[in-house]
Amino acid sequence: MSPSTTNLVWFRDDLRVADNPALDAAMAAGPTIAVYIFDEQSPGIRPLGGAARWWLHHALEGLRSNLERLGVPLVLRRGAAQEILPEVLSASGTQSAYWTRRYGGPERAVDTGVKELVRASGGTALSFSGTLLQEPWVPLTQDGNPFKVFTPFFNALLRLPLRPALGEPPPQEPTGLPSVPSDKLADWELLPTAPDWSHGLAAAWEPGEPAARERLELVLADIAADYGDTRDRPDTDGTSRLSPALRWGHLSPVQVWESLSALVQGHPAAADGARAMMRQLAWRDFCWNLLYHQPGMAEQNLRPEFDAFEWAWPSGGVPRGPEEAQANEEFEAWCRGETGFGLVDAGMKQLWETGWMHNRVRMVTASLLVKNLGIHWRVGEQWFWDTLVDADAAANPANWQWVAGCGADASPYFRVFNPELQARKFDPRGSYVARFAPVAASEPIVDLKESRARALDAYARMKER
Repeated sequence: MSPSTTNLVWFRDDLRVADNPALDAAMAAGPTIAVYIFDEQSPGIRPLGGAARWWLHHALEGLRSNLERLGVPLVLRRGAAQEILPEVLSASGTQSAYWTRRYGGPERAVDTGVKELVRASGGTALSFSGTLLQEPWVPLTQDGNPFKVFTPFFNALLRLPLRPALGEPPPQEPTGLPSVPSDKLADWELLPTAPDWSHGLAAAWEPGEPAARERLELVLADIAADYGDTRDRPDTDGTSRLSPALRWGHLSPVQVWESLSALVQGHPAAADGARAMMRQLAWRDFCWNLLYHQPGMAEQNLRPEFDAFEWAWPSGGVPRGPEEAQANEEFEAWCRGETGFGLVDAGMKQLWETGWMHNRVRMVTASLLVKNLGIHWRVGEQWFWDTLVDADAAANPANWQWVAGCGADASPYFRVFNPELQARKFDPRGSYVARFAPVAASEPIVDLKESRARALDAYARMKER
């Protein structure tokens, strides 16, 4: 490749400059420009929720700043990627496109189409691993099939070699690069304005690579060692809170894994906690393996027998009968954090205020919705998709199916989380509930014992079918 050849890096869910193999390879090959395409037009691409759009706006501001430091201009364009990327290549006189691979079904279809277009025009399209520990087609059972149970998947993952994390590429000389028309980020209207409900998000988070690195350092110094004991306590800062950084690619899982591995080797007292955190990182890979092999996971039960389950579906409109009216009312109370169960209400209010919820509380809130209220897990999954800053296309549906009992390696359906017992165990001083839901609803919207019995009866009827 001629040193004067300009290369294009297409950013997606890898909004960082360190340990970005696609960016590293492009800049090593020659002068480089970058593009981010805000694509909600391509078939099957799931539109972002409001909290995710807020995060993306600020993440792109940070990415632009980091790339400018490396001498790489960032072009912003909106539209279907198969139309936009060839336009940018043509406008820049570029023939070589680099990107980090994606694993959702619609995203893979888009990327395959773009790759074919680039190559048909005589260009080069190169894709790289950068968002997972291992490619989804690598960890396989002895029979050559994808794993459906996490523990053997995790054991297989531990036996596989891990690519080394990369540093930042050296800066390039920005002069002489082609000038390509770019959208204004503000024109995308990613930020809420009428009303602006994002103040709590801004108080809780700083999107971008520097803040993610800072949080990782804090985790390694102060949290990882006790993670095994504190991970289930929403009343303490005892989890990594790195899920948004991983979802948006401010950190790669390889960077986090290497850091935790070094902690295991260098600080024996912190080893157990660090290993427990590494296991959670592997669960993220497991979720993406599930989505890769079953692209319809956000809409289809991974266990087909649950297709016969008697889920309730809130209509969101005028109810067609008393059962639908009850589902509407109960779902709205759940969304508002007005169920009468302190831990659930605190979690739902934390979600609305900060765009995030503690993982233990996510399980409890989901269990109440799908089991005690009998509402389909897809309804809750969509609400989380709309309100989480870390809304992840694989982990969100996989974890909802785990709670609902219809997923791979799922919690048994008959395991119904009791929110009152969970609160006493994991928020023993009541400080988490006092922080987010200090005013209790007048009374619980459902009887836990009776609703649990109804859920188990519905499960029994499903099995009979």
